[in-house]
Amino acid sequence: MIRILACVLAVMGGSLAAQSVSEQLNDYPTVARADYVFGCMAVNGQGRDQLSKCACSIDHIASVLPYERYVEAETVLSMQLAGGERMSIFRTSSMTQAIVAELRRAQAEAEILCF
Repeated sequence: MIRILACVLAVMGGSLAAQSVSEQLNDYPTVARADYVFGCMAVNGQGRDQLSKCACSIDHIASVLPYERYVEAETVLSMQLAGGERMSIFRTSSMTQAIVAELRRAQAEAEILCF
């Protein structure tokens, strides 16, 4: 199972090197940003003020965390929600915990700056 996780993360990280500098600076697709904003607004409220705060939040996360790392963290979080013994690697591995911690730090910074 650890080999599978390592292979998935290696494949995901390989595409970052092929990007130009401008692509790396604005590498979050619009769909990913919109998805984050929709989720954020579902939790925090539907007003225009919340839209601005949630947009600020994903913009800050994007400035701190490359998109590939964001995808890795979201994938790990999704896998942690799945039940079963095989998925326990995503809950207990120090590598997966570090990936999620990086996203959590970026989210905490964004909350302080934007909300």
